[in-house]
Amino acid sequence: MKKKFALALAMAFMLTILTGCRGGNNPPSTSGSAENPPSQAVNLKVGVFYYDFSDVYISKVRSSMDQALTELVGKGNFTNYDAAGSQPTQTDQVTTALTAGCNLLIVNIVETSSPDAAIGIRDAAADRGIPVIFFNREVSDDVVNGYDKCAFVGTNAPDAGHMQGQMIGQFLVDHYDDVDLNGDGTISYVMFKGQEANAEAEARTQFSVEDANALLTEAGKPQLAYYDASASTKYLVDVNGKWSAQAANDYMNGILSTYTQSNGNMVELVICNNDAMAEGAISALQQSGYNNGQGTTVIPVFGVDASDSARALIAAGNMVGSIRQDAQGMADAIAALVSNTQSGTDLMTNINAERGYTVDLNEDGTIRAAKIRIPYHIYTGEQ
Repeated sequence: MKKKFALALAMAFMLTILTGCRGGNNPPSTSGSAENPPSQAVNLKVGVFYYDFSDVYISKVRSSMDQALTELVGKGNFTNYDAAGSQPTQTDQVTTALTAGCNLLIVNIVETSSPDAAIGIRDAAADRGIPVIFFNREVSDDVVNGYDKCAFVGTNAPDAGHMQGQMIGQFLVDHYDDVDLNGDGTISYVMFKGQEANAEAEARTQFSVEDANALLTEAGKPQLAYYDASASTKYLVDVNGKWSAQAANDYMNGILSTYTQSNGNMVELVICNNDAMAEGAISALQQSGYNNGQGTTVIPVFGVDASDSARALIAAGNMVGSIRQDAQGMADAIAALVSNTQSGTDLMTNINAERGYTVDLNEDGTIRAAKIRIPYHIYTGEQ
């Protein structure tokens, strides 16, 4: 991967010499009106690399990041890049930005099933002695620990799964007979996983079901049963890796063509690893006469992110709950690292629990990895 970056950089230098952070056909910065960076700030040229602008949660992070970076470095000193779900595209964008003189990389990595892409970007930054901040999509400890100017800002992936399992399990204990539409004593469910080999998707898929089952068992109820008993895996993935509403909608429409109340095998619970998929599933349910408001059968649907549209569905009674992922908190933590870079201090200076997040620590209290964790929260209404 390092050789590929070196070759790409050499080609880029031969093609063009750029003076700013902007280059090629990449989209312009999406921040507000132009302003000069503060006089006391180090002159930073920042490249911010998003895995996919269309992701609802990422769009909220981007909006908060634009505001924070405009205040910290000035509009003309950062550029947003959209990889549109393609790691090769993102790798090329990083190469272009480095060629153009960027001296801080903020990366929402596309490829999470292998560390190779993250390592390549980290090494490219290390070769120039510039910081690189990964965020949202987990990179391994080895990636972060391999360079002293590298950090990660994200969540603790298992927490969302545990919280979702707690929320689902308690809801089922409280409303078991209402949810058990066919009266067979067991709740059948479908799981929309999102992306294979993604740390967040894996943890949410595992713990949401495990923890819900634990609460059901404690209450003397049977454990959840996957709607398709013959399925080799107990989840459905977005084959495009985008956690999309469309993927969940397509799956749910297919399910509803066979699994119905009249057939006695209706899916009685929908678990989604993000709100976009929850919205897609609800749309399909509504087309079949469910989850349309008062007077209709509501199939309980759960998601993650607590997006604005999901909150509206929860308020309308068409969705039960979600797990709030704090976009503003993530942007604030990244901004703190950018501020440290501006002042010439280490990335992790004054990064502690007083700011509202935690850092991965060893038992003796020393930092195990430069990873900042933003907490999740259960959302079932106006909390």
